Amino acid sequence: GNMKFFTCCGPCTPFLVVVLVHFPAKFTVIGAHDPVTAVLGQETVLPCHLSPRMSAANMEVRWFRSQFVSFVHLYRDGKDQNEKQMPEYQGRTELLKAGLTDGNIPLRILNIRQSDEGQYVCFVQDDTFYEETVFELQVAGLGSAPLISIEGHEDGGIRVVCQSSGWYLEPVVLWRDLSGRHLPSLSETKSRGDNNLFGIETALIVKKHSNQNLSCCIRNTVLNQEKESAVYIADSFFLRVTPWMVALSVILVVLFGFIGITAYLFKMKVNVTLDPDTAHPKLVLSEDWKSVRWTDMWQRLPNTPERFDYWPCVLGCEGFNSGRRCWEVEVGDGRFWAVGVARESVRRKGGISCSPKGGIWAVGRWGGQFRALTSPVTPLPLSRVPSRIRVCVDCDRGQVTFIGAGDEAPIFTFPPGSIPGERIRPWLWVGPGSQLSLCP
Repeated sequence: GNMKFFTCCGPCTPFLVVVLVHFPAKFTVIGAHDPVTAVLGQETVLPCHLSPRMSAANMEVRWFRSQFVSFVHLYRDGKDQNEKQMPEYQGRTELLKAGLTDGNIPLRILNIRQSDEGQYVCFVQDDTFYEETVFELQVAGLGSAPLISIEGHEDGGIRVVCQSSGWYLEPVVLWRDLSGRHLPSLSETKSRGDNNLFGIETALIVKKHSNQNLSCCIRNTVLNQEKESAVYIADSFFLRVTPWMVALSVILVVLFGFIGITAYLFKMKVNVTLDPDTAHPKLVLSEDWKSVRWTDMWQRLPNTPERFDYWPCVLGCEGFNSGRRCWEVEVGDGRFWAVGVARESVRRKGGISCSPKGGIWAVGRWGGQFRALTSPVTPLPLSRVPSRIRVCVDCDRGQVTFIGAGDEAPIFTFPPGSIPGERIRPWLWVGPGSQLSLCP
């Protein structure tokens, strides 16, 4: 109902009469009965519609959290009114208007954060009537693929450790044998970093002729998704060894590992340049085609089939379909960029999927997030963002590795078999305020 106020004047002191006027319900607002689940770093849509179906084009549609005046998104007088929008949602919300005349008023939220979790209200009002609905948004995130390492002999067996990071909420960890049977862990440690994401480390002892085939599985129970890595412990690892044999083996591993890394990272470096025919019109290339920067100006360039016209991307001139190649990219302190490789046939027109699904294997930074462009994205520690990145491609194995060129620390690896046999080329995504350079 609604209240109307009348002021009555007479010979006595004026007084206020409150008359309750009940207007019949004109519509109801329907949202989601169950919590809506969103993935960190991705986008989500909060459903909301009117029943019976009617146009909301001339109504007020207000999405808010705990306070009516502090709104997430406001549509009124036929347009969005976001001058006083909550600062944390600025540039991240969109009222989807395709079904507005049918009473569909869903809200899209981009780049989901942990702080987005909680209650949302969809409020709709016309001239004489209003209604609202309330529901929950639940946020979850998948972490990195489990990293399994063999740490030595213990209690007559081999100590195997599994590590992963970047999970939200707290994940469940399971060891499994070849038949899928759960194995008891020796220890399990979960930690929560400054970014509120969970890291986990778990260990178990593997005995000879018992569970030498095993996998470490980490599951997000909210998303009902998991990541799993497997390992096989060969019989030779169970041989009894003396301390001097261990010391010798460590020295040999380090020596040959250093030789292998040197050969991989230095002997196969390749000189790459950027292809101006593929550069988005907002990207400016240097004369030697070694550097590219973002500009607000849209250059007048021919819209050829080779040119990216939606995302600010550019490909390298060189392409590879065999052998191993490495090159380095200076990213500096830019806050919006991505570096990696793409299929030569990658889509150039309209929106593209910056992931292996779209023919792109890369890592990048979006403001306050550093991540591998998997599907869904894999968060990486922002504290480890390098100023120069080495991109190493093994076409024969179908593997792409990213390494911090300064401290030689590994950043992320798309495992063997990730990239197809098709010819691939260097790929850069250059956002506002960023400049990337291919190092000599």
